[in-house]
Amino acid sequence: MSRVLVTRRVFPEVIEALSQRFEVVTNPDDTPWSPDQIAGHLAGCSAAMSTVMCKFDASVFERSPQLKVVSNIAVGYNNIDVAAATKGGVRVTNTPGVLDDTTADLTWALLMAAARRIPEGDAYVRRGDWKVAFAMQSFLGMDVHHATLGIIGMGRIGQAIARRASGFDMAVLYNNRTRLSEADEKRANATVVERDELLARSDFVVVMAPYSPATHHLIGAAEIAKMKRTAILVNTARGGVVDDAALVAALKEGRIAGAGIDVFEGEPKLHADYLALPNVSLTPHIGSATRATRMRMCETAVANLTAVLEGRVPPNLVNKDVI
Repeated sequence: MSRVLVTRRVFPEVIEALSQRFEVVTNPDDTPWSPDQIAGHLAGCSAAMSTVMCKFDASVFERSPQLKVVSNIAVGYNNIDVAAATKGGVRVTNTPGVLDDTTADLTWALLMAAARRIPEGDAYVRRGDWKVAFAMQSFLGMDVHHATLGIIGMGRIGQAIARRASGFDMAVLYNNRTRLSEADEKRANATVVERDELLARSDFVVVMAPYSPATHHLIGAAEIAKMKRTAILVNTARGGVVDDAALVAALKEGRIAGAGIDVFEGEPKLHADYLALPNVSLTPHIGSATRATRMRMCETAVANLTAVLEGRVPPNLVNKDVI
């Protein structure tokens, strides 16, 4: 019977389903393991089911010659050294498609929370500071309706975000490595522009680009300087795509109006100054966090892993050079 390592705590139903086919090794404490610890726990395992916070570097693959597949419970896979996996003949899989709408919903929640200053208002009420029933100039925010939305990274999630903008009668601009088909542009009601134009024209800028060395600090001080002073930046993609230090400085100095951030460099640690800023809405990497969606992600990861261990091509193979 093949042995499977599940590197973080998942739903009991998922472990039960895996246990019907494989010997399962779990992480009951749900403590994130270092690559060295992962390699140690992989002894005798043919497969690993991992999360985005579990780093599989070259050393893990070098120490795990029996490993056949790393099944990531995520769309992104920047936590895995795919080149090293491929060199070692290890298949890498992900879970695209199942979390698009859920992540798009969270993106809109952050966008609107930042636009209408919801965290500030909530804190104000909870502190007991609300003494006047209605003040004409209190907590003035930004209109979302009829504003311009700019999306950097127009994959499935970016397009889902764009489609939701039609309900607010927004103009949608996008920038992507490759232009969408005419049909997809029409469905998203979106216009392709250069990134600098998008930054200059947009009232709301959403970053939805995957993380890679090429997209590290894709949005930094120079890019933020091109945005409107009234603009709001939202990042629900990956930490590191936005330069957190540059964003904090811009928010402190009022160079943009606000931000909504779900992902951070070095998370769960984050830039300490975020916590003192009233004009940023913060969530703890919960873009896909509904029970239904997280279950579908796990089920997809199980299907990928099972396919490899049963000698089939997995549905969501990342490194197609390994066959």
